[in-house]
Amino acid sequence: MSAADRCAGTSPRSARLATPHVSSRHASSQPQNQEDSTPLPSINERLAFLRPSRELLEYYRKKIADFDEEHEDLVKRLERYKETYDEQHKLQWEVRQREEEIAELQKALSDMQVYLFQEREHVLRLYSENDRLKIRELEDRKKIQHLLALVGTDKGEVTYFHKEPPHKVTVLQRPDKSRDPHEGYDASRTGTKRSSSKRAAKGEKPESPERYQRDNQTLLLQVEALQAQLEEQTRLSKEQLEALLEDRRIHMEEAQVQHQRDQDKIKTLTDKLHKTQNLLYESTRDFLQLKSDARANEKAWMAEKDSLLRKLDKDPDQLISRESEKEKKQRDTKKMPQTGHEAWKLHSREIKSMQEQLMQEQRLSNMYREQCITLESELARIREEGDVGRELFKERSEKMGKRLKLMTQRYEALEKRRNLEVEGFNNDIKQLRQKLKDVEKQLFKDMKTGGNWLRLWQTQTSRVGTQASRLTIVRRWDSRTRSIKEVEGINRIMQLWATLSHGCQSSRARPTCTCSRTGVAAPPSSSGRTSTSPSTPTHELH
Repeated sequence: MSAADRCAGTSPRSARLATPHVSSRHASSQPQNQEDSTPLPSINERLAFLRPSRELLEYYRKKIADFDEEHEDLVKRLERYKETYDEQHKLQWEVRQREEEIAELQKALSDMQVYLFQEREHVLRLYSENDRLKIRELEDRKKIQHLLALVGTDKGEVTYFHKEPPHKVTVLQRPDKSRDPHEGYDASRTGTKRSSSKRAAKGEKPESPERYQRDNQTLLLQVEALQAQLEEQTRLSKEQLEALLEDRRIHMEEAQVQHQRDQDKIKTLTDKLHKTQNLLYESTRDFLQLKSDARANEKAWMAEKDSLLRKLDKDPDQLISRESEKEKKQRDTKKMPQTGHEAWKLHSREIKSMQEQLMQEQRLSNMYREQCITLESELARIREEGDVGRELFKERSEKMGKRLKLMTQRYEALEKRRNLEVEGFNNDIKQLRQKLKDVEKQLFKDMKTGGNWLRLWQTQTSRVGTQASRLTIVRRWDSRTRSIKEVEGINRIMQLWATLSHGCQSSRARPTCTCSRTGVAAPPSSSGRTSTSPSTPTHELH
């Protein structure tokens, strides 16, 4: 039984000791299969299956520190926003105070204008009263002089009464200013009437013309004073009306500007209200979402805490139970014979093997964790390389597409040029054929009518030479574009020219010859020119 237990105890250990290499190879091949088949799970999902360790604790501490920094940054940004908003509110309040001060100053300016016009009216009344008093004083002086002239003066009985001028100037408010000079004039007239009646009663002389002249002078002075007063009044009323119109225009402009400002302010406030309502809705929604997430996280944390507490409670219970079992075993070993001691040794070996298995599992878990981290870094690197390769492939494909487009454009241009050149050469060939036909007709015509055969031969040979050189060029080009039959036709034409030249040479001995469009029939001569003459143009043609 002990041997079986030993075999059972050693076999799992050896199997687990042998598993790391296999598991490492399996772990190295597994991400490739996962990349090919399904995407890898996220880091949070992987961390959820891991056991609590120092790395996990450091990760959560770092995450909490990042959250604290983000919270502090948000609080600072909120404080800066509050400071800017307070400063803006302060500036708006100062602007409002300045606007109120400007309105008060404008009101005071309008009041000052009203007071100024009132004072000017008062000054005009004083001027009119002063003129009236001056005229009355002048009339009184004239009356006094006239009375003194009539009565005569006694040196001993002349007395002058002089009163001190009053300290205050009193201006009487009279409803009708135009009545004052007329009343003075009426008073003067009544005075003159009374004096004239008295003088008539006393038997004095009637008034002299000097008195009437003096009255006319006073009346002229009164008229001038009244005209000046009228001009001053009209000017004052005109200025007052202009000032009132200007004040009305300024008030209307200010009211319009204020209305526009109020409209803009209402628009901005409505926009701000709409934005704040949207922000309130979004912030409320986010707050509720965060609250629900926080509750869910709290539930998860509580469940995790309960599980950890259970594990912690379970581990001390296991230790206590193991210690109690050890104590029991020790007591049993004391009581039991040698067989019990062997059983205790067997149990201790099993415990050691289980501890070794536990340590091995921890090592395996650490190794798998390291492999997972390395594979994740390798996956990130491969993804980056894939992105870089994708970008390079995209750039190269774009360059190749541009190059292909350019090459197709060039090929189309060359094809167009080739077609145009072929068309031009075809036209040249048609023109040469037409010229050959014309020359042939001219030759037949000259041969029928007769003429200077030597000159005809020289001109035709020169033409044939130029045409042959042209035809050689045409043939070189037609070797690419035309068929062999057309070239053979050109060769037949050249043979025809050769026979014609031979016929022209033989016609010097016999002027009569039979010619046709297709060939020339002439008797053979003894000289060897007939055999060599047709070969020259054909040689040139080939």
